[in-house]
Amino acid sequence: MNRKQRQSGQGSVDRNSVCEFLARTLNLAAVNDHSCNGLQVQGAARVRRIGLAVDACLETFRRASERSCGMLIVHHGIIWGGLTTITGPVYTQVRYLIDHDLNLFAAHLPLDLHPTLGNNAQLARLLGLKGIRPFGLYKGVAIGCEGTARPGTSRDGLVDTLCRRLDTACTVLPFGEEAVRRIAVVSGGGAGELAEAVGKGIDCFITGEPSHENYHAALEAKINVIYAGHYHTEKAGVAAIGKLLEKKFGIETMFLDVPTAI
Repeated sequence: MNRKQRQSGQGSVDRNSVCEFLARTLNLAAVNDHSCNGLQVQGAARVRRIGLAVDACLETFRRASERSCGMLIVHHGIIWGGLTTITGPVYTQVRYLIDHDLNLFAAHLPLDLHPTLGNNAQLARLLGLKGIRPFGLYKGVAIGCEGTARPGTSRDGLVDTLCRRLDTACTVLPFGEEAVRRIAVVSGGGAGELAEAVGKGIDCFITGEPSHENYHAALEAKINVIYAGHYHTEKAGVAAIGKLLEKKFGIETMFLDVPTAI
């Protein structure tokens, strides 16, 4: 699709082709996930524009619909462990999607752990880490990563980079050395992986949500911990998917930024 076609809204892609491509690329079946990954709610058979967001919620649904998106790809979907009833908020969300012929596709842990598109791989790239290796075991699968920082990297420098590049505000436990070399990253709610970071001699552990229990554990272990926000540490993966789909299918995509305070 050329630039003139894209601007006029011409051209479309088959929904199932997008879903099959994402299922293969993200290897959705490779990890045991509480999220029902893949197409959660079916909408239009062909789509001309795809929206991407962290969370499936009425706000992102409305924004996707207002911008004529035929598909919304999210990190946090609306089906976790399977539906038991379609009532209350779930009914409202499903009805909105169906009424607006909007496809909803979710990719949770497979997007966290993907070696190039994943939230953690994207964060590691943003920080310029080298020698990246798997980190953060969840049900036997590493969903995060660790690597070596550039020479001269400091804790405060990492905080500044995260705040600027992710448009976030960080909470910091500055209990280690200011100079940092080994860094581990687990996006979102990865605070529970602090023990692994301590055990591996990590200088700075970066995750999304703060944890009260981590305060004294980090203090006693003399390790730096940076909490950069659940939402903000999980934006990069869906944004990367958008770029990939534009390249693969020549379709317009847009990131729908609906930040939370967490």
